[in-house]
Amino acid sequence: MTELEKKQSLNKHKTIATGLFVLMAVVYGGMVFLATKSDASWIKYVEAFSEAAMVGALADWFAVTALFKYPLGLKIPHTNLIERSKNSIGESLGFFVTNNFLTPSTIRPYIEKLDVVKFVSDWLNKKSNQEILQEELIAFIQKILKDLDDKEVVGFMTLKGDEILKQFDLQELAGTTIEYVIEKEKHNEVLDLVLPKAKEYIQESNFLIEGKLNEKHPFISFFAGKKISKGVIDGVVSFIEEIEQDKEHPIRKNIQESILNAADKIKTDSTWQIKLNEMRSEFITPERLEEYASDLWQALKTNLTESFAQEDSTLQKYAQKNIQKLSHNLNENQEMIQKINGWIRHFLYRMILRNVNEVETLISNTVGDWEGKDLSEKLELEVGKDLQYIRINGTLVGGLVGLLIYSITQLLLY
Repeated sequence: MTELEKKQSLNKHKTIATGLFVLMAVVYGGMVFLATKSDASWIKYVEAFSEAAMVGALADWFAVTALFKYPLGLKIPHTNLIERSKNSIGESLGFFVTNNFLTPSTIRPYIEKLDVVKFVSDWLNKKSNQEILQEELIAFIQKILKDLDDKEVVGFMTLKGDEILKQFDLQELAGTTIEYVIEKEKHNEVLDLVLPKAKEYIQESNFLIEGKLNEKHPFISFFAGKKISKGVIDGVVSFIEEIEQDKEHPIRKNIQESILNAADKIKTDSTWQIKLNEMRSEFITPERLEEYASDLWQALKTNLTESFAQEDSTLQKYAQKNIQKLSHNLNENQEMIQKINGWIRHFLYRMILRNVNEVETLISNTVGDWEGKDLSEKLELEVGKDLQYIRINGTLVGGLVGLLIYSITQLLLY
């Protein structure tokens, strides 16, 4: 019911109660007048009824009015009770609510019945609501991207990037990386790529070898230059083919051992530590980091913005897929449902009990901050209609009591 409707209802019942009092006054006046014209006994009975009814009506009118205001504007003691006692009313109301409604025994049954997951899952089961959630989620992320200050983001990324890079032990990282390459036999893959190229290069270098032989040993070259150069090439090619075909060839083992020794030296030699730190300082400067961070952020921001703007983009599909998955889990995954409801119930239970005193203070302060007249008017709107029935009942009961007293008196006297 709106405030206007409450006011109309209150005024209506006030009119009824006041009208009943006026009716009794008219009846009483009529009976007094008739008594001067007739000696009929019934006139006295009606007169007694109406007289007592007026007294009852006035008494209850005074009692009801005294709660909310001064009767007829007269500052009679112990009237206008609500306005004069608003602070104590606020304190009492706060104490009453917290000690009767916000206790563990009263809260627990309601908290245990709470099923937030059921409410969310029912809402999320609808395709239209899934689309709404997806749109709102994407709009929220887009707003964040739009509102973020590019300079602050780049500065943050630069700072964190510098901190992370400084925390790296480059010696350990470089050495461990090399050891990982050996462990996964990636060096053999490199050799398998290099050896055919080396063989091909040597086969094509016949004239180069023959020229070097002629340059260093012209006499020998004159008689057997081509034969020697061909023999050298064939021998080297054959050797390379052996290495290429034999995965356990000693050369491969020697290369592996040499790489592992180099890795161990990088990890332990202080000279390498100095070299690596110098390289880091030289190549990873704050200016370069800021440039990299700026490029990264702009690329990331552009890609996200474009992806969210396209209805069939990967990010859109990813969001849609996960919302559908969430909806399914909230319906089917009983373990998840129990856990989420348990967390929510536990959180609300602890939160309510932890803030019980705050609720009491809130009620007390809120009522205390109201103007006394406002509080009185608010309460009268809420309960004033029912209090008018007290006036009506007082009128009728008063009349009946007056009639009873008059009747008993007549019986005793006559």
